[in-house]
Amino acid sequence: MKKKTVLLDQAAMGRALTRIAHEIVEKNKGGDNLVLVGIKTRGVPLTKRIQEKIRQIEGVEVPTGELDITLYRDDLETVTSTDDPELKETKIDSDLKHKKVILIDDVLYTGRTVRAAMDAVMDIERPSQIQLGVLVDRGHRELPIRADYVGKNIPTSEEEIIVVQLEEVDEQEEVSIYEK
Repeated sequence: MKKKTVLLDQAAMGRALTRIAHEIVEKNKGGDNLVLVGIKTRGVPLTKRIQEKIRQIEGVEVPTGELDITLYRDDLETVTSTDDPELKETKIDSDLKHKKVILIDDVLYTGRTVRAAMDAVMDIERPSQIQLGVLVDRGHRELPIRADYVGKNIPTSEEEIIVVQLEEVDEQEEVSIYEK
C-alpha cells in the first residue's frame, strides 16, 4: 500500500470529535439517558475522548462500553485467516434498557460493521434508540445505514483505504488515505 495523503492530523481529529460531542449533546438535549458504546478496536478510545468532551461541555459523566462484534459479522469466513476468530471482550456495565445508545466507530464504509454492532447491542438489551457516530464516513454503503454524527466525510474510490491511527492503539495520531 502506498500512502497518498494525511487527511486529519491530531488537531483536526480533536476538532472533529469536539464537533461530534456538541452535536450529540444538542440532538439529545444534554447528556442524560445516553450510553456511548465503542466498537472495537478504534471505536473504544474515540468513545472515551467523546465522553471527556461531553463531560467538559455538560458536566455529566456519560457511561461508556466496549463492543466486540466478531461473532456477529456476516463476512467472518472472509476476514479471518484462521478457523478461529480472535474474540475480544464486550464490556458494557450500564443498563441499556430505555437508554439512547450511541455506537462509535472510526470509519463507516459498507455498513456491515454497524449492522453487526446493532445486532450485538440488541442481544444484550433493547435500548430505546441506537444512534451512530463515526470519525470518517468514506461512502460505498452496501446496507441502508447512515451516521448521525460524522467527523469528516471523505469520498473514496474502491482502490483506496482509510487508515485511522490513534495514540492509544497505534502510538501515532492521524487519518490517512492509502492506495491499494
